[in-house]
Amino acid sequence: MVGSASHQKVISKFSANSWEKLVDTRILIVDDSPLVRQRLRDLLHQHPHWQVCGEAANGQDAITRARDLAPDVIVLDFLMPGMNGMQAAREIGKLIPEVPILMFTTHLSHQLVEEARNVGIRGAVAKSDARYVIDGLEALLRHESFFYSTN
Repeated sequence: MVGSASHQKVISKFSANSWEKLVDTRILIVDDSPLVRQRLRDLLHQHPHWQVCGEAANGQDAITRARDLAPDVIVLDFLMPGMNGMQAAREIGKLIPEVPILMFTTHLSHQLVEEARNVGIRGAVAKSDARYVIDGLEALLRHESFFYSTN
């Protein structure tokens, strides 16, 4: 019965954060390499409440897809043809500043991290450390920063 006392107890056990966890997190993947996008898709599908809502292969397409798809978080490559990830992040930040971005790049240097922070990127993981993408996204979804590289 919907109005039963036992039903009300179950509902009262859920906090606002618990309800949020029941909803799938929508992730936009942006990388010019189809192979890298596939690897990321496979990695992200391991998480039961995450779904890849879309993909883009360049910065300009990333801006359009971010605007149209309204993802919860974006995984963004730095080096792409045309508009690079830093430029795309700056534009995405103007359109939807509440959406955190995790940069996923081949070479993650201290200088690149500083540039990323300056344009509003909240996290970065080197492609050689791809297993930390999950940790990075979880941190960003908790409204924390996450910058990781063993280089």
